[in-house]
Amino acid sequence: MLARKMLWIAWPAFLAACLLQALVFALVDPHDVQWLHGTLAWSRQAVHAVAFFAFWVISMGACALTTLLRLTPNEVNQCPFAPARRPPGCPGQVDVRDA
Repeated sequence: MLARKMLWIAWPAFLAACLLQALVFALVDPHDVQWLHGTLAWSRQAVHAVAFFAFWVISMGACALTTLLRLTPNEVNQCPFAPARRPPGCPGQVDVRDA
């Protein structure tokens, strides 16, 4: 289930990063990018790569927040431990299909 949730986060974020990359660098020349009052001495390819991963990380944060906010109360409140290993005070396992 964790792998599926990671795909819910990573794949839309990848597509959003691709779109942002295309939109930003259609309007901005990487050699014109300034950082701390000076021009970056990086190649165009390096600026594109760093910007893409920055866009991807930011988009993954937005997708992760969306995934977190779509959880049902039963999913949020269920105990993550197996019945034999539950600590005292951990609520009983709630079947998500009953929600």
